[in-house]
Amino acid sequence: MTDLEREPRVPWGIAEVMGASMLPTLRQGDQVLVHYGAQLRPGDVAVLRHPLQQDLLIVKRLIERREDVGWWVLGDSLAENALDSRVFGTVPDELVLGRVRGRYRPVEAGRRRTVGVVLGWLCQSVRLVLSDRDVSKRLRAR
Repeated sequence: MTDLEREPRVPWGIAEVMGASMLPTLRQGDQVLVHYGAQLRPGDVAVLRHPLQQDLLIVKRLIERREDVGWWVLGDSLAENALDSRVFGTVPDELVLGRVRGRYRPVEAGRRRTVGVVLGWLCQSVRLVLSDRDVSKRLRAR
C-alpha cells in the first residue's frame, strides 16, 4: 500500500515540523498533535497533502474556503519564498487531513530530566495551537 492509499485510521496523530514557513507559530523540529477529520474553519492550522506532490505533508494556516474549489492556505512566516497557495493555488478539501491542536518541542538531547527541567519544559515547550480568527488581515497583507 502506498502513502497515498493510506488514510488515518485513528483520530489523532503526531507529525514533525520541517522548515520555517510557520514561524513564529511553529518551529523546525516541533512535534504537532493532529486531529484527523476535525471540523475546519478559517484561521485553523492544518496538516495537508501538498497539491503538486501528494506524498509530501505540509502544515499551513487555512485562510479562506473558496466555494467548490478548496482552501486558500498560507504560512505564518512573512518570507516571500514560502510555498503556499501563492505558489500552488487552492488546496482541494480531500487533501486537507486534519487540524493541528497543539505542539511541543522535544527536550534537548543530552539534557538531564530532573523534575525542574521537566516542569520548565512543560511550561515553555507545550502549547495549544490556536486559530487566528482575524485572517482577513493576512489576505490584505499579502
